[in-house]
Amino acid sequence: MKISYNWLCNYLPEQVEPEKLSEILTSLGLEVESLEHFENIKGGLEGLVIGEVLSCEQHPNADKLKITKVDIGSSETLQIVCGAANVGIGQKVIVAQVGATIYPVNGNPVTMKIAKIRGIESYGMICAEDEIGLSDNHEGILILPPGTEKGKPAKDIFEPYSDWIYEIGLTPNRTDAMSHIGVAKDICAWLSYHQNKIIQPIIPFENIIEADNLKTGFEVIIDNTDDCKRYSALVINNIKVDESPAWLQNSLKAIGQRPINNIVDITNFVLHETGQPLHAFDADALASKKVVIKNLPEGTIFKTLDDVDRKLSATDLMVCNDDEPVCIAGVFGGIKSGVSDKTINIFLESAWFSPSTIRTTSLQHGLRTEAAIRFEKGVDISGTVNALSRAAELIAEIAGGNVSGGIIDVYPVPAIKKEITLKYDYLKKLSGKKYASTLVKNILSVLEFDILEENEQGIKVAAPFSKADVSIPADIVEEIIRVDGLNNIDIPSTITVTPSVQENVLGLQLKEKLAQMLSGLGFNEIITNSITNSKNFSEITLSPAVKLLNNLSADLDIMRPSMLETGLEILSYNINRKNNNLRFFELGKIYQHQNNAYNETEKFCFWVTGKKQNTNWKQQVIEADFFTAKGIVIALLENINIKNIVFEETHSSDEGNFQTIRTQRNELGKLLQVNNSLLQKFSIKQPVVYLELNTESLIKAAEAEDILYKEIPQFPGVERDLSIVVNKKINYQNVMTALDSLHLRFLQHYNLFDIYEGENLGGDKKSFAINFRFQNKEKTLTDSEVETDMKTITNKLINELQAEIRQ
Repeated sequence: MKISYNWLCNYLPEQVEPEKLSEILTSLGLEVESLEHFENIKGGLEGLVIGEVLSCEQHPNADKLKITKVDIGSSETLQIVCGAANVGIGQKVIVAQVGATIYPVNGNPVTMKIAKIRGIESYGMICAEDEIGLSDNHEGILILPPGTEKGKPAKDIFEPYSDWIYEIGLTPNRTDAMSHIGVAKDICAWLSYHQNKIIQPIIPFENIIEADNLKTGFEVIIDNTDDCKRYSALVINNIKVDESPAWLQNSLKAIGQRPINNIVDITNFVLHETGQPLHAFDADALASKKVVIKNLPEGTIFKTLDDVDRKLSATDLMVCNDDEPVCIAGVFGGIKSGVSDKTINIFLESAWFSPSTIRTTSLQHGLRTEAAIRFEKGVDISGTVNALSRAAELIAEIAGGNVSGGIIDVYPVPAIKKEITLKYDYLKKLSGKKYASTLVKNILSVLEFDILEENEQGIKVAAPFSKADVSIPADIVEEIIRVDGLNNIDIPSTITVTPSVQENVLGLQLKEKLAQMLSGLGFNEIITNSITNSKNFSEITLSPAVKLLNNLSADLDIMRPSMLETGLEILSYNINRKNNNLRFFELGKIYQHQNNAYNETEKFCFWVTGKKQNTNWKQQVIEADFFTAKGIVIALLENINIKNIVFEETHSSDEGNFQTIRTQRNELGKLLQVNNSLLQKFSIKQPVVYLELNTESLIKAAEAEDILYKEIPQFPGVERDLSIVVNKKINYQNVMTALDSLHLRFLQHYNLFDIYEGENLGGDKKSFAINFRFQNKEKTLTDSEVETDMKTITNKLINELQAEIRQ
């Protein structure tokens, strides 16, 4: 937010130097990010003087140049070569002497030097408007009125405006400081505390117009009293819409605002002075003289000031001329009711609108106006009438006109100030500093808190309406610390630490172990935003999603209901930059709203795409696929002591084909081959495999298994291979389930090493080749013991899966 030093000084009873003021603002928590010098005329016309052309002769060596003699009020006249066609004897002109620097509208600064132009020396320059920054006019030199005093500095005639502009990094909770008067109140509080005397800001206006809801001829009705708790208005007749005076234009330009006309400029000035947005309607456009604040049906078309037809939402609050919409309340006006050059009478609005409603409407229509920014953060509901009085005073001064009747003030349920009790021991605990009760009282009084009660233990106050964020004792402590100075917080000489015993550390250990393992396997950890764009998700995924009522931007409108899509965004970003071989993992939460309850579920996920490993002279390219990811999953789970992992049969969903991963007791998650339609949504043209594990289920499964240490066997193992032919519908998981159910004593592990399909087997058959390893920890196995187990295995596969043994 920009704050003008000159403007701010109007409300300070004593002047403070710009640099010192910068320190005070930062100490108050209004961090000054930059302090820059502003000039409405660059260079301030320094070194430029008024001269009179005494003679003007043709240049002997150039048809378009003239040799002039110019009197600038000194003992010597200046010889200046001039190329302007309109230069002539007796003219009063602006002269840039040797050594002066001019700042053209378009171009870099130029410092005057003695120059020889076509053989004739020139001692300065007769200036055009654009050459000294007055305007972009370059039709010739600027000719001043004949009575202009020669030798007079140009800056004394044009009175250039200069200022110091503070760029303040305002936090969203400091709505009270979103105006020059709000900042001035903070500064006065700081000065009062540090100079040990009461210093009040100078408020150059007060409410001098009485409220009268009848004499204006207009009626105001608030249909939606939740979103509009107060609506004040004023009718001013016989105004003249014209250009604003220089002081008003300069004030607005200094803070980056573009002057439009005197009425609009006054509303903008009052906004930045008081923090209260105003809106001026052409009163004659409100023909019904009945102003209604209400919501209109979904899909209603409304043309705004920028000549755009906008489709309204049923939640948009509208200001209506009876039933006809004339303004999106607190956001943007309508094209039919705006102030124009022909406006004679105005209806001036000052209201309080619901912050959440205004923000939703503003973002939905992409209208981030100054008024909307103020309303969405919360304005002072007690200041609507004061702002109207100030605007009426300025309009009468600048645009003429007279107030018709009194102020209309519809305030159905007057707001009640928040009452807060602060205990002094709590103040000391939070601030680390002991404040005298009189100092606390003085600080809060200057900050416009009402003192309700005070005793030795504490103080009870009512917070001003301007401080919407102050609601609990900690907020009062913050106010006191700010005025004392954030830089003055004491640093304790000792630090007291209470040792804590952490429970349930297994979960943290498992997460860390999984992250380290994946890092070792070439994965990179990513951290994606838990607030994301609803456009990335399917309708099914969105059905339980948590939607934001007051979203940060149009693209960040929900809490993520799934981590798949947020990871695909990161993959897409990298793939578009030719980084195609990717392995990412993330530990994060998804958010859902089901059965009238909000749920957070922690997930451990990874994404795999591209090559399994880099190409080299010894090995060809192998693409990472579903089975690559499956192998990683098995290794991960076995490493954290989760045994008897089962991958269920493949199923289909909108996201792709997936297998559910489970143990005998728990479902752990799923392994998904992302389908092409979802990948195309993110402009990904290569296969992606996605793993999603439920962290809570992982921890339960790991806790259920005891960690056992076994001695390395002293006796050799025996291996056997077996090839079986089964129906194509049978997958290897069916084989694993059958083998695991045998619980053979000597079978250590088995491994699928080949799958074969061919015409010689039949069109509906396939072959699995499996390697078995047997071992006895107590002695060397005999052939008969191995054969007995192999026979048990073959009988099981034949009987349960109707397998055929290949010879």
